Amino acid sequence: MDDGKKQSLEQIQAFLDGSEEVGFQAQDRGELYGWVSQILRQQDYGGLKRSGKGLVRRYLAKMTGMSRAQVARLIRCYQQGDEVKPRAYRRHRFSQRYTNADIELLAAVDEAHEMLSGPATQKILMRELYEFHDARYQRLARLSVAQLYRLRKRPAYRHRRVVYQSTRPTQVAIGERRKPDPQGRPGYLRVDTVHQGDLDGVKGLYHINAVDEVTQWEVVGATAQISEAWLIPVLEAMLEQFPFRIRGFHSDNGSEFINHTVAELLNKLLVEQTKSRPRHSNDNGMAETKNGWVIRKHIGYGHIASAHAEAFDEFYRQHFNPYLNFHRPCGVPQITTDAKGKQRRIYPWYATPWEILRQLPDVARSLLPDLTVDQLAQSARAQSDTQAAVQMQQAKRKLFAQLHYRQSA
Repeated sequence: MDDGKKQSLEQIQAFLDGSEEVGFQAQDRGELYGWVSQILRQQDYGGLKRSGKGLVRRYLAKMTGMSRAQVARLIRCYQQGDEVKPRAYRRHRFSQRYTNADIELLAAVDEAHEMLSGPATQKILMRELYEFHDARYQRLARLSVAQLYRLRKRPAYRHRRVVYQSTRPTQVAIGERRKPDPQGRPGYLRVDTVHQGDLDGVKGLYHINAVDEVTQWEVVGATAQISEAWLIPVLEAMLEQFPFRIRGFHSDNGSEFINHTVAELLNKLLVEQTKSRPRHSNDNGMAETKNGWVIRKHIGYGHIASAHAEAFDEFYRQHFNPYLNFHRPCGVPQITTDAKGKQRRIYPWYATPWEILRQLPDVARSLLPDLTVDQLAQSARAQSDTQAAVQMQQAKRKLFAQLHYRQSA
């Protein structure tokens, strides 16, 4: 548009009274708005009388083809001292409740705890704020499970962030075939073995997993073989790591536990021994579940030579078992029965094994004679959940680094 010369109000009036078509060309809206701003300055719009302002308004509307409201908006913008220019389109967005720092912190928690379920992670976030008073979790402590899963899909989160051998059944008449009945008391263990695979005919190490049925207190050990000579020392050391007296010992029908040596050890400790029943695959379900969600998740499925069993057993005793029992929440089951008598297992709340243990009635009487509730509480408060997880992960990486170094050497 070529309209560089200032026109008088009479000329504008004559132009408006004419019926000629207007030739109008503009490169873009920015050029159009610049012309409007130029006309308003030339005519000194703020100093005109009402009639003069009306002429200018009509002139701008006819030349630009804009509506009366659009012209009024541009004039109002000019009078307020702002530059008349197109406003960039800005899509409406809700305010962001969780910042990128929160998402990175959530990713760090998941990395440390090996990606727990939503309710378990939610429990950890709440404990970090209310139990360990870490102000960084101020917003994440109120995070719902659904929103937690949504945050795990965010780009900021994604940028932040291993042969199985079945046990051998035996017909030895050792142990009673029945499901244990702890009646709410701690000390009834579910025990199972996890083999770390074979490689070129070489056997891998074995993990021994023992879980208390009531509190889900878990102790993991490692042995080079599951023969009696290798298993008994590891099993004795594992039983000593439980803070309460052992009352029951339940396993499947594998010969590593159903033998006279293990039976003699348990009889010496006054522990009743039971074994799984035929066609009752859920009798040892808790230990088998923990095999997958704890051992396989952290150690993987790849072959690990039996020569590393001692190093893994030390790692379990020093770092892994304390983390599992004081800092890793697990689902607390509750059995409901509907009107038809069908039972269903639900998980209404999550807690660490220590939290479950300390809420039991007469917990002090269940503990070992040289152990108190205050001592366990002090161990639980020594580190926050994520601090303990990070320390455990560092020890695990160091362990695997030594393992790969020895294999390559």
